[in-house]
Amino acid sequence: MDWAELLEIAETEKHRQRGIRVHCCTSTGCRAANSLDVMRNMQNAVEDANLGDRVEVVGVGCMGFCGRGPLVQVDPEELLYEEVTPETASSIIDALHGGEATPIQGDVHHPFFSRQMKIVRQHSGKLDPERIEDYIAAGGYQGLYKALYDLTPADVVDEITRSGLRGRGGGGYPTGLKWATVGKMPGDQKYVICNGDEGDPGAFMDRSVLESDPHLILEGMAIAGYAIGANHGYIYVRAEYPLAIQRLQKAIQQAKKYGLLGSQIFDSAFDFKIDIRIGAGAFVCGEETALIHSIEGARGNPRPRPPYPAESGLWHCPTLINNVETLANISAIIKGGADWYAGIGTETSKGTKIFALTGKIRNNGLIEVPMGITLREIVEEMGGGVPDGMVKAVQTGGPSGGCIPATLLDTPVDYDSLMKVGSMMGSGGMVVMDHETSMVEVARFYMEFCRGETCGKCVPCRTGTVQLYSLLNKLVNRQATQADLDTMEALCYMVKETSLCGLGMTAPNPVLSTLRYFKEEYDALLQTPAYLNGHSVQSDAIASSVSP
Repeated sequence: MDWAELLEIAETEKHRQRGIRVHCCTSTGCRAANSLDVMRNMQNAVEDANLGDRVEVVGVGCMGFCGRGPLVQVDPEELLYEEVTPETASSIIDALHGGEATPIQGDVHHPFFSRQMKIVRQHSGKLDPERIEDYIAAGGYQGLYKALYDLTPADVVDEITRSGLRGRGGGGYPTGLKWATVGKMPGDQKYVICNGDEGDPGAFMDRSVLESDPHLILEGMAIAGYAIGANHGYIYVRAEYPLAIQRLQKAIQQAKKYGLLGSQIFDSAFDFKIDIRIGAGAFVCGEETALIHSIEGARGNPRPRPPYPAESGLWHCPTLINNVETLANISAIIKGGADWYAGIGTETSKGTKIFALTGKIRNNGLIEVPMGITLREIVEEMGGGVPDGMVKAVQTGGPSGGCIPATLLDTPVDYDSLMKVGSMMGSGGMVVMDHETSMVEVARFYMEFCRGETCGKCVPCRTGTVQLYSLLNKLVNRQATQADLDTMEALCYMVKETSLCGLGMTAPNPVLSTLRYFKEEYDALLQTPAYLNGHSVQSDAIASSVSP
């Protein structure tokens, strides 16, 4: 394929598309609420009304407003319908020729949508993720062509470096620096790995991107491969994401068919192939060395670093590992330029970030916002605040993050600001809690999660998380003393400073942040009698509030 053929596919697809496109979300969340039946009934209604020459019903990726699904949007009219059922679906088509639509009509100009800035999710909810032609018509693979024919590998690395993009997997390591490090390593064989092992409770950003826009990830990986001198990539996805896996497999087949993956891409000398590896759901496999071991067929245990994967990674070869959202930014940066991207966000945190806004919040779902927006703007304006009462805390960063009190809601959402208040960006989970939530039980919930997910290789994490959970349990059951509380705090720092990998190093963060901001709740549990029959009434509520 050459440039002219790419443009021809784009033009052909644009001419094929009908004047009115009825977009129906077919991602996991809406599927669980019968969106496939919704789509099927609308397609039947189009056929019954003989509207096939001007109306097309398209299954698309996630539209973001997950708590109101199934969602249907009619373009170009920008009509949004919420909580559509199979019974009300056909009325949306009836409304296109004089009838009345009966589902709830949403507002596409609501702050939940209008305050967003979509770069990674620009195609989500707009394109059919199972048709490569739809992606090409929207400018897909033009970034890869530009990289291959207008830029040298060093130029690509320089663009990513100057853009200021930092890793979206949680740590925020400069992406360009990581690419440059791998690119300079000697050796004929290098690898690119896309880390799609998203395991944080309450987080489903990567799943949505993989389901909604799989070609965006393939294009980003190919550009990365060209930049660092790799000819082989792997996408590591957990088995709990069957739809993402299915759509990735189909996307890879389509890209191979069009010559956009494989040998001599765009008639150049660049070869790049991508394989999928399916993980068994171990949270620790999100850690890059454990992920590498899993791809190699070994148990997913972390190993000491150095050497880092950039030097000795997959099968001891230099390996670049980026998460889904990081790679999803690459094509846009190459097409738009480093200066454009660097103009978004803050001085040290460039671009946008996707968050899964969940918990005690009116409007929940996925949002993509520019770095530097405040927690208050996200929670109160976009999220609509707490349904009953006031916000008590916002938890960011999943099990690795911390709980930020309502008094700090004006904190900007960027890497450095969140770290200063005892939390972190993480992969993008954001859980809102109200005044009915016990912060001690929140800490216990996350510690229980980390206790169950530790690989057991290092003693601090293996035994420390168990002991911390035990002490938190004593507190919740009002059996703890001040000495227990002091021991727990000291143990947090020991686990944090001596664990082998990031799981153990960050596991105490929810405990430390709640001790920092909600110490009175811990103290109160030392002074009051035990719960009735020793049973906590909060655990189920907390667990459900952070479920994806």
